[in-house]
Amino acid sequence: MARFRQDGLTEKERFEALLHRQPLDRVPFYLWELSFAAVTVGYPKVTTFADPAKSFEAFRRTHEMYDGWHYIYFTPGAIGVREFGGEAKLPTGEYAQAATPVKSIVQSEEDAWNLALPDVKTAGAIPLVMEFAKLQGKHGFPITFSSGSILKVVQNLTGAETMCRWMMKKPKALHRLCRLVADFHIAVAQYLVDSFDRPERIIPLTAAPTESNQVISPKFFREFSLPYQKDVYEKMLAMGVKHINTHICGEQNLNLPYWAEIPMGDPGIVSVGHEVDLETASKVFPDHILVGNVEPAVIQTGTPEQVYELCRICIEKGKQHPGGFALAPGCELPPMAPPYNVWMMRKAINDFGWYE
Repeated sequence: MARFRQDGLTEKERFEALLHRQPLDRVPFYLWELSFAAVTVGYPKVTTFADPAKSFEAFRRTHEMYDGWHYIYFTPGAIGVREFGGEAKLPTGEYAQAATPVKSIVQSEEDAWNLALPDVKTAGAIPLVMEFAKLQGKHGFPITFSSGSILKVVQNLTGAETMCRWMMKKPKALHRLCRLVADFHIAVAQYLVDSFDRPERIIPLTAAPTESNQVISPKFFREFSLPYQKDVYEKMLAMGVKHINTHICGEQNLNLPYWAEIPMGDPGIVSVGHEVDLETASKVFPDHILVGNVEPAVIQTGTPEQVYELCRICIEKGKQHPGGFALAPGCELPPMAPPYNVWMMRKAINDFGWYE
């Protein structure tokens, strides 16, 4: 039986120490689990996106099992689709992992100009987000919500092919959608801030896969993402939000200098995909908490020894980061990842993650 060293801090104390730039006993374990949590406790994957109460229960129990970081979150998936009047398909099949748009809401320039900002208090899945947020507040967790990225939501509205084509052929229409999506994120954030009496306990989460250089060039990131994402973050921080959690998803090495221009709080939380080396990310974001970045595919299909070795490498690099570090998958933990492989991540923290 493996014997772990005695922790000097609870997971909540460790999380608070990171946010306040205080010393830690060891590296925290940021599970980034989503549907893995539902599967772990015996619920179907769709629970993650459709049932806030059961999703919250699944997160808490999975964190208890793996001693996870004191940060859990709810996402309805396909951000913006239902909120702007569309339909999303939830992951009910064997191989489905996330919610997806049924069809594009915006199919023409006219659609782009006619689309209106919804009432975020009642639109789409926002009531589910609020239900989960109330559970977070009741049980002493930071209140989180998935704000999405600018281009990910635009992609949800138009489809990836149309979005990319409009960057070159119809930029005015695309800028109009980017502005509308930014205003949507700002309105959702304001609704959450107005609903709770401590805005500093609200930590928005932005995951930005569409901004990846596997999809768009740095030139288009600078034009269509940077100014709007920066505006959203500046306005959230002005509301009293202190920390913003940003997942820079996929191959974004060429975008990193632009991300560094965006204020993320004091400190912000920055996670990167396995395509970005942690030493590179540390140089770009020295003052923010760095999270990452074990390749999810290896966690899903690799041997326990392979997972353990990748974790060792991440931990030894991440411990050198001046802003603080948490071990995590490089993106969402695969729902069907072998539980023992995930346990090996926690074991690697015990073996290599202590600050002496």
